[in-house]
Amino acid sequence: QVQLVESGGGLVQAGGSLRLSCAASGRTFSTYAVGWFRQAPGKEREFVAAVNWSGENTYYRGSVKGRFTISRDYAKNTVYLQMNSLKPEDTAVYYCAADPAGVEPFEYDCWGQGTQVTVSS
Repeated sequence: QVQLVESGGGLVQAGGSLRLSCAASGRTFSTYAVGWFRQAPGKEREFVAAVNWSGENTYYRGSVKGRFTISRDYAKNTVYLQMNSLKPEDTAVYYCAADPAGVEPFEYDCWGQGTQVTVSS
C-alpha cells in the first residue's frame, strides 16, 4: 500500500490559482487510480476529480469542470490538481486518495492527511 502526502494548499483571493500535489511512496503508484476530494466545515466530503492509472480518463464534479485539472507525473510519483479561477465556495480541506486497481469504478483504500485551501472573497 502507498502512503500519500498532500501539499500546496494555502490562502488565495477569489480568482486566483493553486496547485495541489499528492506525492506517493511506493513503486507501484503508477498503477493506481487517484482521486481528489474535499470537505468544507459542517459539510460532507465530496468528490472533486479523479484520474485512472494510465492518465487517459479523467473525471470532475460539475462545479469545478473547466477550472480544475488533474494530472499525474509518473517519474515523480505525484498527482496534481491545478485549480484556477478559485471561488470562496472552493474553500475546504482537500484530500487525495488512491485505488490500487487503477480502473473504474474506483474504490479508494488509501488516503492522505489533507491540505487546507482557503479562498477569500
